[in-house]
Amino acid sequence: MGEFNTSLKGYLLLDGGKLNGSLFQRSVVLICEHNAEGAFGLILNKTSENKVGEALVADLPDVLKKQNLFLGGPVQPAALSFLHSDTFVPHANVMTGLNLGHSVDMLQEIGESYSTTQQVKIFAGYSGWSPGQLEDEMKRGSWLTHPASLDLVFSNPKNIWKKILGEKGPLFRLLADAPEDLSWN
Repeated sequence: MGEFNTSLKGYLLLDGGKLNGSLFQRSVVLICEHNAEGAFGLILNKTSENKVGEALVADLPDVLKKQNLFLGGPVQPAALSFLHSDTFVPHANVMTGLNLGHSVDMLQEIGESYSTTQQVKIFAGYSGWSPGQLEDEMKRGSWLTHPASLDLVFSNPKNIWKKILGEKGPLFRLLADAPEDLSWN
């Protein structure tokens, strides 16, 4: 078992070019929990082909039913998770202003609120690491880290990986601009 030193909770993990052929290729994962027992995260930039209302049998408001359903990761693909932000989130549990939830009842309440400033992103499945696993992947250089922000969490999922890498400097811009399949080069 790896030794636990520093929590990556509230950080983004980005494929550093070593995850080709996996679900995590070119992914951006928000780490929602990270402690000695392991880590839990959600892929922010992989959408399913379904809308939330097509995949979730629940009496949700249309505003939520029409949203794209995101693939949070390969673990328990039927598990529901969502990220919620608003101008005031009293029980934010991921980072300031951002709450992670799993309850359909809570999701219904959020959808029925009249807040014009809230943001919600809904996921099927999640990304999980056993104790020491994420630390080992970090030592192997599988992931790059970047501080999360609400703007990044709720940004356009198609551009987020490339956008963040582009901000990290010229070497990373080369990676961001490389074709997904290097044989296309």
